[in-house]
Amino acid sequence: MVALWEFYSMVFTSERSRVKLFAVAVGVPIVLVGSYFPQMIVPVAGLFFMAFALYFLWRYHDVDTVISEVGLLTLGWLYIPILLSPLVLLHKLEHGSLWVLMVLMVTMMCDSCAYFIGTAFGKHRLYPAISPKKSIEGALGGLLGSVVAALAAHLWLLPQSSWIDCLVVGTLAGSIGQLGDLFESMIKRYANIKDSGAIFPGHGGMLDRIDSLLFSFPAVYAYLYFTSGAFH
Repeated sequence: MVALWEFYSMVFTSERSRVKLFAVAVGVPIVLVGSYFPQMIVPVAGLFFMAFALYFLWRYHDVDTVISEVGLLTLGWLYIPILLSPLVLLHKLEHGSLWVLMVLMVTMMCDSCAYFIGTAFGKHRLYPAISPKKSIEGALGGLLGSVVAALAAHLWLLPQSSWIDCLVVGTLAGSIGQLGDLFESMIKRYANIKDSGAIFPGHGGMLDRIDSLLFSFPAVYAYLYFTSGAFH
């Protein structure tokens, strides 16, 4: 709820407070359906979208902005509730709680290594148009830290898993998680703000804390789901 509110506060004007409230209220059921009844996510999300489409159709008279606002509203649902649902689905897999902990460890190690290595050795900008401070050296350092953390987790958390699985999970979380960070930076650049919120002093908002995880959890869950044979 907090992350959704931050997102809609970034992309909508203060005059759209009613739309923001409704969008957040719908986002919570979406994440619950995606987590516990994933087979129902398409029809439920479709019904919610149609309801909001009718609202925009009858309540909005500014045709120059209505389509972009509908797109931003839908993006918020796809970005946070849908991408957060695999956290619960991952937890349901065999040893799921340990895989969740591993993703958290790997992501935190990636952030820390990217920061320190980028600060010490960063010379080549990774994506200056989106995030001027991030460097290629920092990104590679973050990826290396992720892989090391994943292999360490294999020894202490998941000895029953294979080295290959842990290596792939570390690589996925370390690379795709950084893309999640860049994606949120793009949204903040669009909104012309530095942080999504101020709930964590010195660290930004809730969305700033989970931006990497929103991409890491779906990627790791998809890998473990398809390699475990659970889709047969």
